[in-house]
Amino acid sequence: QVQLVESGGGTVQPGGSLRLSCAASGISFIFYDMGWYRQAPGKERELVAAFTRAGSTNYADSVKGRFTISRHNANNSVYLQMNSLKHEDTAVYSCNARLPTNNRVNYWGQGTQVTVSS
Repeated sequence: QVQLVESGGGTVQPGGSLRLSCAASGISFIFYDMGWYRQAPGKERELVAAFTRAGSTNYADSVKGRFTISRHNANNSVYLQMNSLKHEDTAVYSCNARLPTNNRVNYWGQGTQVTVSS
């Protein structure tokens, strides 16, 4: 049974920081591209950051320079360090695992709420 379990969400003031964690089980983690997505109310889900199995990263323009994605293959985990948070970062953040050799193999976590509020 595949599980992606996110943690680390919460409420933070503008300019603050949060670190999200995603622990994966039931998959051969090293073979998967891992990503963080977010969905704000009334908006479509968007890719925030991705860390491929080959070791490359990419970020949404809106978070470049503020967010950092990392992965720890030995722990089957991916992280998202979020700094200088803004009101517009408020969303449900979800972890995704995608097998690059077969896009139909695609798993999602349940999501964690991040609220940036003064």
